Amino acid sequence: MTDRFVFFISVTLITISILFSYSLSSFTILFYGYGEFHFMMRQIIAGILGVLLMWGISRCNPDRFILPFGFMLFFGGIFVMFIMHFLPESLATSAGGAKRWIRLPFFSLAPVEFFKIGFITFLAWSFSRKFSLVETKTLKEEFITFLPYVGVFLIAVYLIAVLQNDLGQIVLLGTTLAIMMIFAGSSFKLFLYLLSGAFGLFVVVIVTSAHRVARVKTWWAGVQDLVLSFFPASIANSLRVENLPEPYQVEHSLNAIVNGGMFGKGLGNGLIKLGFLSEVHTDVILAGITEEVGFLGLIGVCVLFVVLIFKILKIANRCENTMYYLFCSGVAVLLGFSFLINAFGISGIIPIKGIAVPFLSYGGSSLIANSIMIGMVLAISKKSRMI
Repeated sequence: MTDRFVFFISVTLITISILFSYSLSSFTILFYGYGEFHFMMRQIIAGILGVLLMWGISRCNPDRFILPFGFMLFFGGIFVMFIMHFLPESLATSAGGAKRWIRLPFFSLAPVEFFKIGFITFLAWSFSRKFSLVETKTLKEEFITFLPYVGVFLIAVYLIAVLQNDLGQIVLLGTTLAIMMIFAGSSFKLFLYLLSGAFGLFVVVIVTSAHRVARVKTWWAGVQDLVLSFFPASIANSLRVENLPEPYQVEHSLNAIVNGGMFGKGLGNGLIKLGFLSEVHTDVILAGITEEVGFLGLIGVCVLFVVLIFKILKIANRCENTMYYLFCSGVAVLLGFSFLINAFGISGIIPIKGIAVPFLSYGGSSLIANSIMIGMVLAISKKSRMI
């Protein structure tokens, strides 16, 4: 029997997304001259398709569906993300000089959203085959065992961080890889070594890109006063950087959160969407939601996500099949850290990464991909033992 609670929470989040895709898109609609319900109707279509896919996939036999479908998304995603770089603008939509969407007759498709499903499937399948062997290995043998995954991850780095200029997705995939390795039974020492290597790669990717350096500087402009307040004045003055760019995204997001107060300004009455930040219904939707329905509304959204992640992990814990256990765990990690990275970004804790909030942010590819993941988890839940 599938876990209906996971299904209903996901549908609730999709409904909230549809509501705020209308409420928070008013300035963008006026700026581009779209119809009043332009974004809302597109999100409704994506939401209906997502719910149908979630329901349909949940009824599949996971033993016959999960692995073939996941591998198709994994290898298909690699192929599409590679050839997309060479497609003309009429077939591949670009952002910031990097092509990230395949342009289809009535919508644009972001292949990376579906590749993430395949990535989790591949890791779950491969880790499950080595699961019982990891504990008996030395650190050297363990590193050799996991070396191929480093190669797979570097391919993802090239396709996503280099060709698509999207470092945020790589941070998310790297986090998912590291935590799934722990779930699979790798030693914590190996995790620390690989984390150090990933941090070094992360620094190199940042310092070799002017716009990423600018983004880090913008983040530091917003947090340096708080951070340096913990240091003695002599040290703080030496570390302070002057003439940094204004962190307007974080400032406006925080202003919206503060402006919302406990109960919010009312649905449709927010100010952040009135040109202070562009496309609030996408990456900074949490700030827009908080301004309109208040801190209590934000808490409600957070509770929905926490319960969703908890229920997915509970399904994973019930799985006797190691691959299913790792897949469900990977989905929980991917959804949970997507939410955290976005929330930490708009609050200024970390630099903004441009990661969508699962189910909530406007965007058909993300919503449908998340619905597919939940559908796969629900299909697996039928095979899990009841405890």
